Amino acid sequence: MPLTVELPGGELELLQPEDGAEIPDDGPVEWAPLAPYWSILWRSGVALAREVTRAPLDGLRVVELGCGLALPSLAAARVGATALATDGDQVALELAERNARANDLRIETALVEWDSPDELLARAPFDLVLAADVLYERASVAALLSLLPKLTREAWIADPGRPPAHAFLDEAQQRWNMRTTWRGVVSLNRIRL
Repeated sequence: MPLTVELPGGELELLQPEDGAEIPDDGPVEWAPLAPYWSILWRSGVALAREVTRAPLDGLRVVELGCGLALPSLAAARVGATALATDGDQVALELAERNARANDLRIETALVEWDSPDELLARAPFDLVLAADVLYERASVAALLSLLPKLTREAWIADPGRPPAHAFLDEAQQRWNMRTTWRGVVSLNRIRL
Protein backbone atom coordinates (compact mmCIF):
# COMPACT_ATOMS: atom_id res chain seq x y z
CA MET A 1 0.00 0.00 0.00
CA PRO A 2 1.63 3.32 -1.04
CA LEU A 3 1.83 6.34 1.24
CA THR A 4 3.44 9.75 1.01
CA VAL A 5 5.68 11.17 3.74
CA GLU A 6 6.29 14.92 3.77
CA LEU A 7 9.90 15.79 4.57
CA PRO A 8 11.92 18.99 4.29
CA GLY A 9 13.16 19.08 0.73
CA GLY A 10 10.19 17.13 -0.64
CA GLU A 11 8.10 14.08 -0.10
CA LEU A 12 9.04 10.41 -0.28
CA GLU A 13 6.72 7.66 -1.45
CA LEU A 14 6.72 4.50 0.65
CA LEU A 15 5.26 1.11 -0.04
CA GLN A 16 3.97 -0.48 3.14
CA PRO A 17 2.36 -3.85 3.83
CA GLU A 18 -1.38 -3.51 4.20
CA ASP A 19 -1.44 -4.95 7.73
CA GLY A 20 1.13 -2.35 8.86
CA ALA A 21 -0.66 0.50 7.10
CA GLU A 22 -3.85 -0.26 9.00
CA ILE A 23 -2.07 0.36 12.33
CA PRO A 24 -1.13 4.01 12.79
CA ASP A 25 1.56 4.80 15.36
CA ASP A 26 -0.47 7.24 17.41
CA GLY A 27 -1.25 5.11 20.46
CA PRO A 28 0.46 4.97 23.84
CA VAL A 29 4.10 3.95 24.00
CA GLU A 30 3.30 0.58 25.56
CA TRP A 31 1.12 -0.29 22.58
CA ALA A 32 2.31 -3.37 20.68
CA PRO A 33 0.90 -4.11 17.22
CA LEU A 34 0.01 -7.56 15.93
CA ALA A 35 1.62 -6.79 12.57
CA PRO A 36 5.41 -7.17 12.25
CA TYR A 37 7.10 -4.15 13.84
CA TRP A 38 9.09 -3.43 10.69
CA SER A 39 5.90 -2.94 8.66
CA ILE A 40 4.66 0.14 10.56
CA LEU A 41 5.61 3.71 9.77
CA TRP A 42 6.79 4.68 13.26
CA ARG A 43 6.66 8.33 14.33
CA SER A 44 10.28 7.94 15.45
CA GLY A 45 11.29 6.98 11.92
CA VAL A 46 9.51 10.03 10.50
CA ALA A 47 11.13 12.34 13.09
CA LEU A 48 14.59 10.89 12.40
CA ALA A 49 14.12 11.15 8.63
CA ARG A 50 13.17 14.81 9.01
CA GLU A 51 16.32 15.40 11.08
CA VAL A 52 18.46 13.59 8.51
CA THR A 53 17.16 15.75 5.64
CA ARG A 54 18.45 18.85 7.43
CA ALA A 55 21.95 17.43 7.99
CA PRO A 56 25.06 17.83 5.83
CA LEU A 57 25.53 14.13 5.06
CA ASP A 58 26.73 14.39 1.44
CA GLY A 59 29.49 11.85 0.90
CA LEU A 60 29.17 10.23 4.34
CA ARG A 61 28.72 6.51 5.02
CA VAL A 62 25.53 5.96 7.03
CA VAL A 63 24.05 2.75 8.41
CA GLU A 64 20.51 2.36 9.75
CA LEU A 65 19.96 -0.36 12.33
CA GLY A 66 16.55 -2.05 12.38
CA CYS A 67 15.45 -0.14 9.29
CA GLY A 68 11.94 -1.51 8.79
CA LEU A 69 10.52 0.62 5.96
CA ALA A 70 13.92 2.42 5.77
CA LEU A 71 12.61 5.99 5.76
CA PRO A 72 15.74 7.42 7.51
CA SER A 73 17.99 5.54 5.07
CA LEU A 74 16.04 6.92 2.11
CA ALA A 75 16.29 10.43 3.55
CA ALA A 76 20.05 9.99 4.02
CA ALA A 77 20.48 8.78 0.43
CA ARG A 78 18.47 11.73 -0.84
CA VAL A 79 20.86 14.21 0.81
CA GLY A 80 23.89 12.46 -0.67
CA ALA A 81 24.93 9.85 1.90
CA THR A 82 25.88 6.30 1.02
CA ALA A 83 23.20 4.49 3.02
CA LEU A 84 23.16 0.91 4.26
CA ALA A 85 19.78 -0.20 5.64
CA THR A 86 19.93 -3.23 7.95
CA ASP A 87 17.23 -5.34 9.51
CA GLY A 88 16.74 -8.85 10.86
CA ASP A 89 13.87 -9.52 8.47
CA GLN A 90 14.56 -10.24 4.79
CA VAL A 91 11.06 -9.14 3.75
CA ALA A 92 11.69 -5.70 5.30
CA LEU A 93 14.92 -5.38 3.31
CA GLU A 94 13.21 -6.34 0.06
CA LEU A 95 10.58 -3.65 0.65
CA ALA A 96 13.31 -1.11 1.58
CA GLU A 97 14.95 -1.78 -1.80
CA ARG A 98 11.62 -1.35 -3.59
CA ASN A 99 11.06 1.92 -1.71
CA ALA A 100 14.46 3.17 -2.82
CA ARG A 101 13.73 2.34 -6.47
CA ALA A 102 10.28 3.98 -6.23
CA ASN A 103 11.99 7.22 -5.17
CA ASP A 104 14.89 6.96 -7.65
CA LEU A 105 17.33 6.50 -4.77
CA ARG A 106 20.10 4.01 -4.16
CA ILE A 107 20.59 2.25 -0.84
CA GLU A 108 22.31 -0.97 0.09
CA THR A 109 20.68 -3.50 2.40
CA ALA A 110 22.03 -6.21 4.67
CA LEU A 111 20.38 -8.87 6.81
CA VAL A 112 21.85 -8.26 10.27
CA GLU A 113 21.03 -9.55 13.74
CA TRP A 114 22.65 -7.55 16.53
CA ASP A 115 23.89 -10.69 18.28
CA SER A 116 25.77 -11.82 15.14
CA PRO A 117 26.82 -8.60 13.37
CA ASP A 118 29.93 -9.92 11.59
CA GLU A 119 28.90 -8.69 8.13
CA LEU A 120 28.10 -5.25 9.54
CA LEU A 121 31.36 -5.05 11.50
CA ALA A 122 33.30 -5.96 8.34
CA ARG A 123 31.89 -2.80 6.70
CA ALA A 124 32.64 -0.53 9.68
CA PRO A 125 33.48 2.15 10.53
CA PHE A 126 30.53 4.29 9.46
CA ASP A 127 30.34 8.06 9.73
CA LEU A 128 26.89 7.88 11.31
CA VAL A 129 24.57 5.24 12.74
CA LEU A 130 20.81 5.84 12.60
CA ALA A 131 18.18 3.94 14.57
CA ALA A 132 14.49 4.70 15.09
CA ASP A 133 12.30 2.94 17.64
CA VAL A 134 14.57 -0.09 17.97
CA LEU A 135 14.55 -0.30 21.78
CA TYR A 136 11.16 -1.87 22.41
CA GLU A 137 12.69 -4.99 24.03
CA ARG A 138 14.97 -5.00 27.09
CA ALA A 139 17.39 -7.42 25.41
CA SER A 140 18.18 -4.79 22.77
CA VAL A 141 19.73 -2.41 25.32
CA ALA A 142 22.95 -4.33 26.01
CA ALA A 143 23.27 -5.36 22.37
CA LEU A 144 23.09 -1.78 21.11
CA LEU A 145 25.42 -0.46 23.82
CA SER A 146 27.98 -3.07 22.76
CA LEU A 147 27.52 -2.62 19.01
CA LEU A 148 27.67 1.16 18.64
CA PRO A 149 31.36 1.69 19.58
CA LYS A 150 32.33 -0.96 17.03
CA LEU A 151 30.49 0.84 14.25
CA THR A 152 30.88 4.61 14.61
CA ARG A 153 31.86 7.73 16.52
CA GLU A 154 28.36 9.23 16.13
CA ALA A 155 24.84 7.81 16.39
CA TRP A 156 21.37 9.33 16.19
CA ILE A 157 18.79 7.31 18.10
CA ALA A 158 15.09 8.28 17.91
CA ASP A 159 12.62 6.88 20.44
CA PRO A 160 9.06 7.70 21.60
CA GLY A 161 9.77 6.91 25.26
CA ARG A 162 9.65 3.13 25.38
CA PRO A 163 10.75 1.81 28.81
CA PRO A 164 13.80 -0.15 27.52
CA ALA A 165 15.00 2.99 25.75
CA HIS A 166 15.22 4.80 29.08
CA ALA A 167 17.73 2.19 30.29
CA PHE A 168 19.76 2.55 27.10
CA LEU A 169 19.77 6.35 27.18
CA ASP A 170 20.74 6.46 30.87
CA GLU A 171 23.72 4.19 30.21
CA ALA A 172 24.67 5.97 26.99
CA GLN A 173 24.68 9.32 28.79
CA GLN A 174 27.08 7.92 31.40
CA ARG A 175 29.45 6.54 28.76
CA TRP A 176 29.29 9.12 25.98
CA ASN A 177 28.42 12.70 25.13
CA MET A 178 24.71 12.93 24.34
CA ARG A 179 22.42 15.76 23.28
CA THR A 180 18.66 15.24 23.22
CA THR A 181 16.03 17.29 21.41
CA TRP A 182 12.32 16.57 21.21
CA ARG A 183 9.99 16.34 18.24
CA GLY A 184 6.59 15.86 19.87
CA VAL A 185 6.84 12.67 21.96
CA VAL A 186 9.97 11.50 20.11
CA SER A 187 13.38 12.07 21.63
CA LEU A 188 16.19 12.55 19.11
CA ASN A 189 19.41 11.57 20.81
CA ARG A 190 22.68 12.56 19.16
CA ILE A 191 25.44 10.51 20.69
CA ARG A 192 29.18 11.18 20.28
CA LEU A 193 31.21 8.11 21.21
